[in-house]
Amino acid sequence: MLTDEEIKFLTEKAIVVRRHIIRMIYNAQSGHPGGSLSATDILVALYFKYLRHRPTDPGWADRDRFVLSKGHGVPALYAVLAESGYFPKEELLTLRKINSRLQGHPDARKLPGIEASTGSLGQGLSVACGMALAGKIDKKEYRVYAMIGDGESESGQIWEAAMTAHHYKLDNLTVFLDRNNLQIDGCTENIMCLEPLKNKWEAFGWHVIEINGHDYREIGKAIEESWGVKGKPTMVIAKTVKGKGVSFMENNVSFHGKPPNKEEAERAMKELGDTL
Repeated sequence: MLTDEEIKFLTEKAIVVRRHIIRMIYNAQSGHPGGSLSATDILVALYFKYLRHRPTDPGWADRDRFVLSKGHGVPALYAVLAESGYFPKEELLTLRKINSRLQGHPDARKLPGIEASTGSLGQGLSVACGMALAGKIDKKEYRVYAMIGDGESESGQIWEAAMTAHHYKLDNLTVFLDRNNLQIDGCTENIMCLEPLKNKWEAFGWHVIEINGHDYREIGKAIEESWGVKGKPTMVIAKTVKGKGVSFMENNVSFHGKPPNKEEAERAMKELGDTL
């Protein structure tokens, strides 16, 4: 269980990560702020509390793995990796530049700490299933974590992977579903109804937990609960707010894939307690 001191640390770290996200996307004038900000608190909890990883030894065989299946949210992942020490923080401002290691979607061939190249929606969960199955076959103790989007959950490959994880009893796999209810064209429920999500994942043989994806106590409790689940994978449906942390981006679908202009970026940074 997280202590008050740990929650304070994670809360402060999340503000730093959100500042990075705004600066990166503003500087690039390209990227996805909404889904990066909604995913921030879960990634911060994983990388600064729960994942067993070694930033100075990214290929450590016994490390836990994390796969960001919703690859367009990668600014949040780049920010936590830089804050963890995988690469210099100054490199964050090369996001989406030619020859940069920080492309618009994660590239595992270029950047230490990226476990899988993702971006084609639905494929990252399949990769995570493969990693978890390999861990079982090799009798390794590591766990595999992944994050998928709710818009991404309209992809058929998500449900093929869901069947695979159940079939192979991948109880070393924990997946977060970033349930912010918005995708590029609007509300998920208007574009392709996903509910009842909990019942669907349970029907596919998963242990399902529903949480507030911005509450560190609930995030931590879900992760720790998943460790005790035997014979099935765990799905954590995390209710989040798109654009979380920046008032005018919250629940604003236009910031799904639109960078802030200078005035918006300065306003966002002011809300986050810093300057652009």
